[in-house]
Amino acid sequence: MLGSIPIRSPPVKEALRELVLQAIRTLQGNGALPADIDLPAFVIERARSREHGDFAANTAMLLAKPARAKPRDLAEKLVAALPANALVAKVEIAGPGFINFFLAPTAYHAEAGRILSEGNAYGRNRNGAGHTAGVEFVSANPTGPLHVGHGRAAAIGDCVSRLLEATGWNVKREFYYNDAGVQINNLAISTQARARGIAPGDAGWPEDGYRGDYIADVARSYLAGETVFADGHAVVGAKNPDDLDAIRHFAVAYLRREQDLDLQAFGVGFDVYFLESSLYADGKVEETVRELVAHGHTYEEGGALWLRTTDFGDDKDRVMRKSDGTYTYFLPDVAYHRSKWLRGYERAITELGSDHHGSLARVKAGLQALDCGIPNGWPEYVLHQMVTVMRGGEEVKISKRAGSYVTLRDLIEEAGRDATRYFLIARKADSQLVFDIDLARSQSNDNPVYYIQYAHARVCRVLEELAERGLPPVDMQAGIGQMKRLDTEHEQILLTELSRYPEVVEAAANNLEPHLIAQYLRELAGALHSYYHEHKWIVDDAELRNARITLAVATRQVIRNGLDLLGLSAPEKM
Repeated sequence: MLGSIPIRSPPVKEALRELVLQAIRTLQGNGALPADIDLPAFVIERARSREHGDFAANTAMLLAKPARAKPRDLAEKLVAALPANALVAKVEIAGPGFINFFLAPTAYHAEAGRILSEGNAYGRNRNGAGHTAGVEFVSANPTGPLHVGHGRAAAIGDCVSRLLEATGWNVKREFYYNDAGVQINNLAISTQARARGIAPGDAGWPEDGYRGDYIADVARSYLAGETVFADGHAVVGAKNPDDLDAIRHFAVAYLRREQDLDLQAFGVGFDVYFLESSLYADGKVEETVRELVAHGHTYEEGGALWLRTTDFGDDKDRVMRKSDGTYTYFLPDVAYHRSKWLRGYERAITELGSDHHGSLARVKAGLQALDCGIPNGWPEYVLHQMVTVMRGGEEVKISKRAGSYVTLRDLIEEAGRDATRYFLIARKADSQLVFDIDLARSQSNDNPVYYIQYAHARVCRVLEELAERGLPPVDMQAGIGQMKRLDTEHEQILLTELSRYPEVVEAAANNLEPHLIAQYLRELAGALHSYYHEHKWIVDDAELRNARITLAVATRQVIRNGLDLLGLSAPEKM
């Protein structure tokens, strides 16, 4: 049983940090360091080269100045003061005073035991426990099917949410959409034209009308008096092609439902749906204006109301209310983010396309001008670059259903949910991405999704083979006890890779970079596949067999945990 395997020690980095802290306390006790010295924020990090050990600490260099000592001399004292332990095989001092730790093999064996003991919880931490974060993403206007860019936003936003949850945060996923304005009016008149039997290209077709086939679907449903459910409300088609308000209301609900269905198929859900119109209906926009005026950061000029955003780092002041009395688009953005602050979001993270970059500084300036305690740097933004879709070596630009762009549904139907999600988060968000449909559909090692999932399935298959050969199930308790038998290069690489996982999760969450998990899983899968090809796991030697398969099962667990953070399945057969 996995649960019977005990945790033998704290995680490696945590254990090393405690050893260094004990050494510091020893030096304080014998007078080598001042008793009242402020402890620096030293780091324990992976060595860049195995020649320099497994981990390195910069403690001596940070303590040297307040201790009035040479870094290397202080490093020597720290090393001498390290308590006896089974974790470290040897310690060396390098360069200006780095302390390099070479771990004993048992340190990695203990980490394998931890993996099997903690199971699905392995790699998670409680850094954000007790705190709430709001993650806003997709936020597509309900004017058509979700496109590939929305798909990338959905994958990134959902994975960021999963990472924050894995590090203890209480996460609220939020979808914000505009249910009024020019684009919604274009949707309504396009649907009305279709309801009247007018098609794109016909006389009378609106100049800015939406041409995709989906508009005809909306019109047919409206004329048939169908009922659609969206955002907890039921809307019934009024059947009247002359009632533009009824058409608008129905079309928005219809497309919101379609977007939700696409997102459900993509494994993405939301806790909060926020309508831009509610900011006006609830008086939040006017309330925000009054707050900004009250704090003295506004002025009138040319009949317009301006916000002095240059006081907060913007390159020029911005108009809030135009001379005709209407508001510019950035003001409701400020009001919306103010609502997030008032709703208790200690972190507010917004995932957007990079084309929104220009508006970020003015929104932050508006929030600072409210003088309500919002910290600098709040909210945080994750910006994604465009996606190019390829098939057969050529770019795919048009979907018949959408009329002018490739939809998220197109990708899911062609490549499958898992491949689509992985490919859309496989690279850093601010880098352009090429989605190769042929590669995503392929069942080969060149397809990273297949490669990773096959590693998981491969371990499952080996466990089945034990029974087929009449051998007893793997004894993982005994396997952990016999890991000293695992002394080949491939086994050492795999053990080292496994121990990195909690650090990768923490870094991916801290930096809001889910692609780090995708890259790690590919490397871990590669290490497992190499191990499988170079060494037999099912051998006659029962002790060695238990040790090797136990290592494989620990690897399977980490792969499963990482796939879960990306919202991907972990198949047992492929």
